[in-house]
Amino acid sequence: MTITYTIISFIIALGILITFHELGHYLVARWNGVKVLRFCIGFGQPIFCKRWGKDQTEWVIAAIPLGGYVKMLDENEGKVEPEDLPRSFSRQPVARRFAIVAAGPIANFLLAIVLYWLLFILGVHGMKPVLGPVEPATPAAYAKFEAGETIVSIENESVASWQDARWTLLRYAIDQSANVKVQTINKNGEINWRQLDLSHIDPDKLNENFLGMVGLSSHQPIVKPVIAQVLADGAGYHAGLLAGDEILAVNDTEIQTWMDFVQEIRTNPDRALELAILRSHQIITLDITPETTTENGKQIGKIGIVPVVNQAEFEELLVTVSYPPGKAIQKAIEKTWETTILTLQMLSKMIMGDVSLKNVSGPISIADYAGQSAQMGLVSYLAFLALISVSIGVLNLLPIPILDGGHLMYYLIEMIKGTPLSDKVMLIGQKIGLAMLFTLMTFAIYNDINRLITG
Repeated sequence: MTITYTIISFIIALGILITFHELGHYLVARWNGVKVLRFCIGFGQPIFCKRWGKDQTEWVIAAIPLGGYVKMLDENEGKVEPEDLPRSFSRQPVARRFAIVAAGPIANFLLAIVLYWLLFILGVHGMKPVLGPVEPATPAAYAKFEAGETIVSIENESVASWQDARWTLLRYAIDQSANVKVQTINKNGEINWRQLDLSHIDPDKLNENFLGMVGLSSHQPIVKPVIAQVLADGAGYHAGLLAGDEILAVNDTEIQTWMDFVQEIRTNPDRALELAILRSHQIITLDITPETTTENGKQIGKIGIVPVVNQAEFEELLVTVSYPPGKAIQKAIEKTWETTILTLQMLSKMIMGDVSLKNVSGPISIADYAGQSAQMGLVSYLAFLALISVSIGVLNLLPIPILDGGHLMYYLIEMIKGTPLSDKVMLIGQKIGLAMLFTLMTFAIYNDINRLITG
């Protein structure tokens, strides 16, 4: 994946998410008769600017695509002509101001619903939740899960794919639930109920290989270490490997599956290896030095070869989960709600100190996720957009001054108190809000850099 591809995917994602957020503010402001002076996507130097509409609203795209704003006519921010006073934001009843500010985050939730709706209509591709080997001394092992079983439901919620299984178990793990009830069916059609204890899962590691910590893995057809294709100019090509070669050993270490061979190559970048090869019923030896490449900040080896794969076995494990439009909208609303609750639970645990702030991601990590999901295809990219849209909606509703949630908190106080808060209190609130956001961004960027360094 090139850096350019990642940056473009990131900018497109931000453009869509920020535009919908600001459109929420803009449309509700216009519906309430408030005059909008500027609609801006991004910050810094404008790269596009055009006046449009009856009010000659200024539509701007700026150079730094990390936010946006809607500037409304407001006596607190400048002189307002007498004839325009009824259209000033500050002259609106508190309920209208509340609605205008809340419309931004709400737009993000609505966007997420639309995106999930499209996903559920298009169909989400995944792997059937068939169990592979169960790791010993893990919650799954203690619950007596067995390889070859298929997960059918978790706490009476139906499970159709590994994505469903991971998502549902993750929700219970964040809540540190014990003895989650999991229904499985084995190869003979027999139904089993397992009591899976998730209470001891480390909440700091939920962003890592979560299912691996539980002890669950997906069933994978065994791929023999036989070469189907040798890529031109790769280390394998230069070493003399040919299609049809079977790898028997690496430095006298016996190779039984393709994954065994991949592991040996990945862990030995730029290091000379001796391969034992079966070719045309004869065993020969070849020397090879894997090329070094970087993946997720780590140096790994690669040699540019492709295995022989039984496509029918893999296709047997694939599943596409889709719904008719009516059912899809119901599932989309449920998914948006579940994602919102999950995000709030993670935030609350961070605030309480139960989950480390190292789970906070900054713009570098988000850009990387954008690039990866875009490369995987439209469905993955839409799923990424929906998840980030929910996150933006939740973040903006937090009662932090200078965010939408901070303004909503002021308006709620005004509704109860009967009068607005004083300018002094508002100024102190802005300073506190800026300090909180600066601290959060510092943690996020530090985490991004730390991930790049440590991989």
